[in-house]
Amino acid sequence: MKPEEIIQKIEKELYSVKISPELINFGIIESVEDEIVRASGLSNAGYYEEINFEDGSLGFILNIDEDYVSIVLLKNSGHIVRGMKVKSTGKVLNIAVSDKIMGRVVDTLAQPIDGKELKHEGAFYYPVEKIAPGIIHRSSVDRPLKTGIKAIDAMIPIGRGQRELIIGDRGTGKTAIAIDTIINQKKLDINPKRVVCIYCSIGQKKSNLASLTAKLKDEEAMNYTIIVAATASDPVSMQYIAPLAACAIGEYFMDKGADVLVVYDDLTKHAWAYRQISLSIKRPAGREAYPGDIFYLHSRLLERAARMSDEKGGGTLTALPIIETQGNDLSAYIPTNVISITDGQIYLESDLFNSGIRPAINVGLSVSRVGGAAQTKSMKQLSGPLRLELSQFRELQAFTQFGNDLDEETLKRLERGKRINEILKQPQYKPYDELSEIISIFSVTSGLLDDVDVDKVTSLEQQMIKFIKKTYPETVKKLSTGTKIDNNLKKELEQEIKEWKASLY
Repeated sequence: MKPEEIIQKIEKELYSVKISPELINFGIIESVEDEIVRASGLSNAGYYEEINFEDGSLGFILNIDEDYVSIVLLKNSGHIVRGMKVKSTGKVLNIAVSDKIMGRVVDTLAQPIDGKELKHEGAFYYPVEKIAPGIIHRSSVDRPLKTGIKAIDAMIPIGRGQRELIIGDRGTGKTAIAIDTIINQKKLDINPKRVVCIYCSIGQKKSNLASLTAKLKDEEAMNYTIIVAATASDPVSMQYIAPLAACAIGEYFMDKGADVLVVYDDLTKHAWAYRQISLSIKRPAGREAYPGDIFYLHSRLLERAARMSDEKGGGTLTALPIIETQGNDLSAYIPTNVISITDGQIYLESDLFNSGIRPAINVGLSVSRVGGAAQTKSMKQLSGPLRLELSQFRELQAFTQFGNDLDEETLKRLERGKRINEILKQPQYKPYDELSEIISIFSVTSGLLDDVDVDKVTSLEQQMIKFIKKTYPETVKKLSTGTKIDNNLKKELEQEIKEWKASLY
């Protein structure tokens, strides 16, 4: 073969080889300490970018300095050493989400931890950090999210798309309110769009998580619930990412037009996790050793809760963040931060809890900034007198400690207040439907239970609701519409409650 032919053959083969050059940004590990890796050389890497390690470990960038980046480890093989290569992926940390995640218990990276396989075929990848939707893409909050708890639905209503804080000392029933709200969604078959519930557990014991999951299964609530868990034994980085991942899962369903409820239990532990990471990467400490952007961390998370406009699918994402206080101190750093971000708070008081008033809601310090806009007309009509009667009772109760010489009107208000207190007591895992709430609240604010013994109010309440539901279907039908209770319906309901009372004696 001639030399020219050999050259032509070689050229032909060279040109036939398809080369697709890929630009890869490599770096070298400089140090490893406390789940924080410092690496140099990642010149094109960005904030929150996913980083892959040679040994299969996974991390994301949380700090960018002049000479190196700080990588927070999410998956650690235990074999990371100085001098090892790391590679940037060019994408922000994200998780795979699909409809198959419904009813499952997953970790921060959406991997199953309930012992069953989870295949994310055809999954969408949602970033854990996302800019909250702008005001143009939102609609006003005007549809209620029923908790099934009389005191909340009447006086501190929660709307779909709202951010309502649940705050109180340890052991006052904060998680109980959130779980009751999730269980209550099972009853709402009227709305074809059942609320998708996401419970995010941050830094809690595995035993607590197991008992909570078992309870939701017993109540058949796991069919529409997803649990995202970063337990106390998980790395602090997983606890930090957990609420962001739960929100990303919620956004997937919201973008499909669904109504979503996300419970963050609790953001105090989330703040602790972020503080620990920030101190490890040597960020300057501020008040209570928290980094300066701790407010921004929670605000950009909670701002993602929204009711989207019809053009954007009309989905909603309701956030119920939980904050644990110490010694009923609402003026601490994290509580004041989150109170100022949210659209109201449900404040649970340990004194009320210990005195047997459960849920232990302090109505004076609890507020919903959405208010009556997120209530049906009938409930809004009843909530005004209820709040007024209760606040007057609390005031008179404090005043009567100093003397016993009371006029008849004051005694009457005190007696009615005691019965209102009893009506608002509610056992855990027993949410009420709206019709039952309306009958209960109407009976006590109208004075129809003033002659019933205080000790018997709670037991007789159930009998009264059953009697009216069974005996007067027409009244039930009228009350179920949610329209304002007119004078005729008031008279009918009063007469029916009196008839039930007469049947007792």
